[in-house]
Amino acid sequence: MSLGSNLFAGFEAVDIQIHGHNIHAVVGGSGPPLLLLHGYPQTHAMWHKVAPQLSERFTVVAADLTGYGDSGKPESDANHTPYSKRSMGNDMLALMNHLGHDSFRVVGHDRGGRVAHRMAVDHSQSVERLVVIDIAPTREMYANTTDAFARAYWHWFFLILPAPVPENMILADSDAFWRYKCIERVNQNVFDDNALEQYLRAFRNPDTVHAACEDYRAAAGIDIQHDNEDDAQGRKVICPLLVLWGEDGVIESCFEPLKLWASRATKVEGKSLPGGHYLAEQHPELVLAELEQFLN
Repeated sequence: MSLGSNLFAGFEAVDIQIHGHNIHAVVGGSGPPLLLLHGYPQTHAMWHKVAPQLSERFTVVAADLTGYGDSGKPESDANHTPYSKRSMGNDMLALMNHLGHDSFRVVGHDRGGRVAHRMAVDHSQSVERLVVIDIAPTREMYANTTDAFARAYWHWFFLILPAPVPENMILADSDAFWRYKCIERVNQNVFDDNALEQYLRAFRNPDTVHAACEDYRAAAGIDIQHDNEDDAQGRKVICPLLVLWGEDGVIESCFEPLKLWASRATKVEGKSLPGGHYLAEQHPELVLAELEQFLN
């Protein structure tokens, strides 16, 4: 059974072979195409509280990122190339093209926002509007590391350790790791029980744990290289960009997200919303209001 399929009544689960591996998604609704991309350590199930209402106006595609959920886990290399945001974004572009969408809107949370950012730069003719939720640009977050940021985002530095060090430690008790990172450390559980079980099930797969580590290793290396190449070539996000973040979260306390995104995009707007990192599950009504206004 598809991870999270029971959370998307009326949506169709699809599995498409892209670049030699499977990409899994659920598709529903009608209207202009809209791609939803999740973050770490989740799956497309994170959109279950907003996708049904969005599907009243859009053809919604909620995909599992390469390496996550029911999507394939391609073999990596020394540069972690298959898990660069460029490669992951190319997979998502190919998925949308296969579904008949040459251009579309994209909303990405956490890691999905980083994939969406890279897609918008690399494929400006395809990404019409972009929303990123609770992130600042990867390169700038690493470059501006403070004690407070390092303590809050400890996993950024843990997951990039050489394989299989973090993999083995996580897999000693993947449920405990997931719960500590996403629930216990912040002393708050905003997750629906059914969605939580999908996240835990997905993360019990050793291949998923390894792929997720590769995602972070790529972010600390090849992704920054691609960002530097953008600067050298004068490339930025040229479509309208909406930035949303939680006023109780790390992006609010450690960074100036609008200022940082203004250096990477030409048309930026945004605001903080009440809540923490997992806004689409904690306050879906607030996220929906912002998305519907901006995407339309």
